[in-house]
Amino acid sequence: MHTTAATAAPAAETAPAARRLPLLDVLRGVAIVGTLGTNIWLFTSAHGEAGPLIGFGVTSGGIVGGALQFLANGKFLSMLTVLFGVGLAIQYRSAEKKGRRWPGRYHWRALFLFAEGTIHFILVFAWDVLMGYAVTAIIVAWMLKRSQRAQNALMWTALGLHLTLMGLITAAMFSGPGIAPEPNPEVQALYVSGSWIEQVQFRLDNALAFRIEPVVTLPLLVFLFLLGVRLFRAGAFGAEAQGSRIRRRLLWWGLGIGVPLNLALMNGPDQLFFLERYAAAPVVMLGYIGLIGLIVEKMRRGIVMSAFESLGRTALSGYILQNLIASAVCYGWGLGLAAKYGSNAWFVAGLWLAIALVLLVGARLWLRRFSTGPAEMLQKAVLR
Repeated sequence: MHTTAATAAPAAETAPAARRLPLLDVLRGVAIVGTLGTNIWLFTSAHGEAGPLIGFGVTSGGIVGGALQFLANGKFLSMLTVLFGVGLAIQYRSAEKKGRRWPGRYHWRALFLFAEGTIHFILVFAWDVLMGYAVTAIIVAWMLKRSQRAQNALMWTALGLHLTLMGLITAAMFSGPGIAPEPNPEVQALYVSGSWIEQVQFRLDNALAFRIEPVVTLPLLVFLFLLGVRLFRAGAFGAEAQGSRIRRRLLWWGLGIGVPLNLALMNGPDQLFFLERYAAAPVVMLGYIGLIGLIVEKMRRGIVMSAFESLGRTALSGYILQNLIASAVCYGWGLGLAAKYGSNAWFVAGLWLAIALVLLVGARLWLRRFSTGPAEMLQKAVLR
């Protein structure tokens, strides 16, 4: 789902490599791998990416599936959203320094991102996040010209609206009939033996249902974008002592509050799913940012950190590629392995690890020859 997902606008688009914040690239790389940790269960399920539409959960698979759900579900989607807000703040700062009108040409960037997301949604993955990010980016880009008071008002209003909406959805689920989902042989056949064209047609036929997540979570996207802007301006991603202090607060508060809350909701009734994924998960995500920041501070830069940094610099390409690989491996028009092994949680976890390694190694090798990823190159060439 929106799990899947994507990608924050690379800071490299507005700042030279020498001025990059290494932690941001590492966080982007971790977020790309982390979103795959949730989406992989969609690719390998009996109903494919259509599972959530007919009531089947994002993850399954006993202890292994539960562990991956706890670690990944909703957390890295939130992290990508925050990082996209950071990227927007970097571009705004660059425009200010150069005396450029804002949003100015950024509208074209957002529209191109929306077009990329539309193509990705139709041809590759139904739960694309780029379209929702593009719409949110336009809203927040205009707000960056307003006063800090206006930005704060929008940020907290968006959060209040989001929590109210999640509460209403949860209450409606508890008051509903609670009918258990039933297997749909036609949908199963589509992903086991259907052609790629048939899957494209299925996405188009059900476009409104597949696009419901970014619509329902728009207030959350706005809040997390603005939170990313606020954290960047506070220096949360820099190497200075101030950044280190902020990240330690995020670590203790995010994990201290978020982990118990997430566990309680995860082990409660199924009707608490929306609160788990869209309320508790963003809190845990803040702890993840603090934890990764601490690791980057303490750990010597080696091959592992360099690989995540490289993937972060090619985040858009990595997001698209992971969904292409997963589709080709799992669906009937490709290798069709989901039909054979999708019920084996160890296979699912192993496939996630294998694709993650391909992305990490591939990004590092690619950047030895090129300055950025192929999708990022295309974006720059078109916008230029």
